[in-house]
Amino acid sequence: MPFEPGVSGNPGGKNGKQFKAALQIAISRADGDKTKLARIAEALVEKAITGDVPACNAIADRLDGKPTQPISGDDDAPAILARIENVIIDSSSKA
Repeated sequence: MPFEPGVSGNPGGKNGKQFKAALQIAISRADGDKTKLARIAEALVEKAITGDVPACNAIADRLDGKPTQPISGDDDAPAILARIENVIIDSSSKA
């Protein structure tokens, strides 16, 4: 179905933030003396302590930031190179 100018691709008007809002409400509720978010964080730390590598990675990514991903080729392909050039041409001069 082709895009039609002036017609919304999201006719219901839902912006996708309702689920996020519901999650924020759910995890901010107190569960005993701690919020559910605190309990989730503690569970993640406990998994990391047991050697769960994805849990360790999740903690490291949130504390230190994700490592940068180099843009390069591999053994079978050369490195990816890019060049951006801005050329200004004086149209008043005759070539």
